[in-house]
Amino acid sequence: MKLAGKNVLVTGGAGFIGSHLIDRLIQENPANLVVVDNFFLGREENLRPARQSFPGLKIIRMDSADLAAMRTVVQDEKIEVVFDLAVIPLPTSLIYPAWVVQSNVAMATTFCELARTGDIKTLVHCSSSEGYGTAQYVPMDEKHPLAAITPYAASKAAADQVVLSYCKTFNIDAVIVRPFNQFGPRQNDDAYAGIIPIVVRKVQAGKPMEIYGDGDQTRDYIFVRDTVSGIISVYEHENVRHQVLNLGSGREISVNDLVKTMLEVMGVPDHPVIHTAPRPGDVRRHLAGIDLARELLGINPPGVTHENLKETIDWYLQK
Repeated sequence: MKLAGKNVLVTGGAGFIGSHLIDRLIQENPANLVVVDNFFLGREENLRPARQSFPGLKIIRMDSADLAAMRTVVQDEKIEVVFDLAVIPLPTSLIYPAWVVQSNVAMATTFCELARTGDIKTLVHCSSSEGYGTAQYVPMDEKHPLAAITPYAASKAAADQVVLSYCKTFNIDAVIVRPFNQFGPRQNDDAYAGIIPIVVRKVQAGKPMEIYGDGDQTRDYIFVRDTVSGIISVYEHENVRHQVLNLGSGREISVNDLVKTMLEVMGVPDHPVIHTAPRPGDVRRHLAGIDLARELLGINPPGVTHENLKETIDWYLQK
C-alpha cells in the first residue's frame, strides 16, 4: 500500500514525532495532508519546513478526543488514512492523572469509532513502550506483559486495548506501533522536556546535570527519523494489520552512559553531574524486542550514534 494520492490526517502533527512524520509524508506525495493538534506541546514552528514544501498543508487546532468535531473534519477533508500520534505526556500524568487517562483513551477511541463507521479507511495508532512498565524480561517483545507504572503508561496500554478490541469486534483496518524512547531535533525542551534537551540546556546554563536516582536505569533510544520511517512502513505492509509492533533499536543504554556520551560530544566531559531522588514511576529497564519489525518490515534502526546525537545537540545549540 502506498500513500501517494491519499488523503491523510496526522493527530499531534505539530509535535516532535508528528512534525517529522509530516515531513516524511510529504515525500510520499499525498493528495491532501491535514494536521490536527491542540498545541498542548505542539508548536507552529515545527511545521515551518512542511508548510514551505507543501503549501496545501492544513493545520487545525482541535482536541482530537472530540468525536463529533473529528467526524466533521475527516468527512470534509475526505480523510482515508489517520496516523494517531496525539498524546498528553507522561510528566503531566504525575500532576493531572485523571485528565491524562481520560484524554489519551478518548483520542484513540475517537478514531476507532471513525474507522468502525467507515469515515476513515485505515488507522495507524501510536502507542508507547511505557505501557510495558519495567522489563520483566529482555528483550521486551510485543508479548511482554503490560504492567504500567504511571497513569500515562496505563492510559496508553488501555488505548491499545481499545484499538485491538475494535479490530477483533468490528474488523477495523488498524495497526499499533509501540515506539521506545525517542530523540532528535524538535523534541520539546521546555516543560516536560526529555533528558537530551535537558542536558544541552544545563550545559549552556553552566549548571550541574541532575540525574534521577542512581542513573543505572536503561532505555532503548531510537532516532526520530527512524521512527517515522517505521511508522510509514507499518502502513505500507498490510500483513501487519491488527498487530502491535515495537519500534526501537534493540540496544539499551543507561542514563549515566547517555549523559556521559552527550557531554563528550559537546566537548565538556568534566561537566558536573549530580544525582537526585528517584522520579516517581521511573521504569528501571527498557530494551526493545524488534524481531517482528525486522522480519515483517525489514527495518533495523541503529539507535544512538555519534552522528545522530551530534545532529540533535547541534539543533538545540542553534535554536
